[in-house]
Amino acid sequence: MTDLASAALRGTVIAANDDFFAAKENLIEPAAPTHAAHTFDGHGQVYDGWETRRRRTPGEDWAVVRLGAPGVVRTVVVDTAYFVGNYPPRCAVDATAADGYPTVDELTDWVPLVAETPLGGDAVHEFPVTDPHRYTHVRLRIRPDGGVARLRVHGDPVPDPRDLAGPVDLVAAALGGRAVAASDGFFAPPDNLLLPDPGRTMGDGWETARRRTPGNEWVELALGVPGVPRVAEVDARRFLGNAPGGIRLTATDPAGVTLLAETRLQPDTYHRFRLAGDRAVRRVRLDILPDGGLGRLRLYGTPTADARTAATLRWWNALPAAHADAVLAHHPADVRQRLRATRPHSVVPPEVAALR
Repeated sequence: MTDLASAALRGTVIAANDDFFAAKENLIEPAAPTHAAHTFDGHGQVYDGWETRRRRTPGEDWAVVRLGAPGVVRTVVVDTAYFVGNYPPRCAVDATAADGYPTVDELTDWVPLVAETPLGGDAVHEFPVTDPHRYTHVRLRIRPDGGVARLRVHGDPVPDPRDLAGPVDLVAAALGGRAVAASDGFFAPPDNLLLPDPGRTMGDGWETARRRTPGNEWVELALGVPGVPRVAEVDARRFLGNAPGGIRLTATDPAGVTLLAETRLQPDTYHRFRLAGDRAVRRVRLDILPDGGLGRLRLYGTPTADARTAATLRWWNALPAAHADAVLAHHPADVRQRLRATRPHSVVPPEVAALR
């Protein structure tokens, strides 16, 4: 599942009441936490995580994360790796939803995702979540204080259909694009291909082992939004001695649609290719010839009308009540109440279809 909070998806820790010993931003770093004993800065031992000062008054500490990909949360992971004598004994996780970029003081209507629960030191704690709503922000609360290495918020991205009106990157991770199968990912996993920002190193992309047998490596990708792909962008920057010699791009759902015939690649180059065909696709296969690595893949195209309708229904039915009320704020209160109360809808209400 997608880590909706990850900094790799542009998640942001927008606020914390305290991060005296270790920065709040570390919470959502995609890499696993590390530790080097006996390394000190002006605040004490350096920790790869978020750590607050020792609390001398009643209360709790907290950090608020704006999700990189709003969606339905399935699992929350609270990792206290390397925090032993300084981990919080208890934690809780809440969520809320709002459009735009509200400040932490403007965020209201918090609901619990994980009730207050015990934590152990130097351990990974995984909490299932059953709430079916789409959220944009989460809040980690720790009692009374201490350190947490990582917060993972695994779930299903639910894009806002108002963002799907024009050409989009159909396979973007933020829209729900994902790798469903791959021949190899020895040096770096194929899901990296779909992240929004350019990779900083080869390790931020997809890289296979050296192939010693006939054939080639490949990855199959599920589009976040079905549509007609028109342009592929293939980023081989930072791959010099290990770039593929070429690529091929075909649809696998429906099968048999060639989007890009075998085409030569150049090392350390950002490529842009116009694609053949005008059929809507749901899955594609990228073949690299014979092996190697790539940084990113973009598939720009127009979502189908059916895909936009399905995305609108999924989004509208998953909005928390307060957020649903906010997006329909220009309608009378009785209309908003009726539309909320009759969810889930199987047909997009005209008032929702008219949103821009």
